[in-house]
Amino acid sequence: MSKRGGSGKSADVALVATLLEETGDDWDRRSHRTSVLAEATADTGVGSAWVAREPDNADALVFHAWSQLARGLREGHLEDAGHLLSQCHQAAELRPEDPLPWVVLIGVSRIERYGMNDVNAVWREASTRDRWHREAYLQMLAYLSPEEGGSSASVLDFVDVVRARIPANAPCAAVELTAAVRQYQGLLAQGGVRAMTAGQLWQGGQIAAALEQAASLWVKPGFFQHAAAAADLNVLAYALCAAGRAADAHPVFEALQGVVTPWPWDVDGPAVQRFEQHMGKSERGRQGGIGGA
Repeated sequence: MSKRGGSGKSADVALVATLLEETGDDWDRRSHRTSVLAEATADTGVGSAWVAREPDNADALVFHAWSQLARGLREGHLEDAGHLLSQCHQAAELRPEDPLPWVVLIGVSRIERYGMNDVNAVWREASTRDRWHREAYLQMLAYLSPEEGGSSASVLDFVDVVRARIPANAPCAAVELTAAVRQYQGLLAQGGVRAMTAGQLWQGGQIAAALEQAASLWVKPGFFQHAAAAADLNVLAYALCAAGRAADAHPVFEALQGVVTPWPWDVDGPAVQRFEQHMGKSERGRQGGIGGA
């Protein structure tokens, strides 16, 4: 997106507006496009320009709010949380059926550390509008995480509750494996004995079962239809490699066709480099007929 002023920024606003309008009431695709575009333009002023031009446009309000949230998550604070809340509530009034303003509010709660009762109320608003909204589940998972002021017990409780309800191919189906990868990376970050034994996380119990199910289902042609399927397949490829099952990750890498997401690969080096290293390991493991660490 352009960082120029005047006509350059106007063109960017028009492009973003068109891309979001095209999604209609496909909440999954609308959320994906909004998040990708907002994060890419968070420092360019496109969101501010759009909402200044159309202050009563629900798309403009949500897009600007997500841009501010993306910057806030990166910097660890929000410039004006109250204004952000106001924009989200205004967008929700303008388009009551849209879950996205409520999803952004869960993200705001991560930074502001709003209380659990308030967050649960927002969560109900989001999930009532779109029961399997991927971004809602991921924002909630992050809010509950020990890294952001929650706890491991809270994450486990959340995963236990949703596991029994989520269809295997729902947009939010990767929430359990995402939680496991974050737990694994947290163990590595602690160093010492915890890091040395982190691989044991994948060897038994519900996490091993979840990984096995994902490995058998997710790469089937047409199984996943949601907009961020490639991001979830990146999580699966990483998890299989972390579990010492590099050869089993080979079909996942093939399905990805080189599409790399920053997380989870970027925790210990450049994402593309780490992705390619593990992809090469999976190819060697497949040729050798072993799981391959």
